[in-house]
Amino acid sequence: MAAYQRNGARLGWLLIPEERAVEIWEPLADPLADPPAPPRRIEAASRLEGDPQFPGLTVELEEIWAG
Repeated sequence: MAAYQRNGARLGWLLIPEERAVEIWEPLADPLADPPAPPRRIEAASRLEGDPQFPGLTVELEEIWAG
């Protein structure tokens, strides 16, 4: 995910189903100068929203967690 971040990805969600957790990787202000930022982690996540990078994008996670 850090490689995507350094290459300009605007948002990264890493889903960890066995823990029902999500790591959220935010964009870097300057991908060439900034070191990769550590992700934010959400435990027991049930929904993701893409705002402000992707307004209107919502992912309901319960179906994903159910497998």
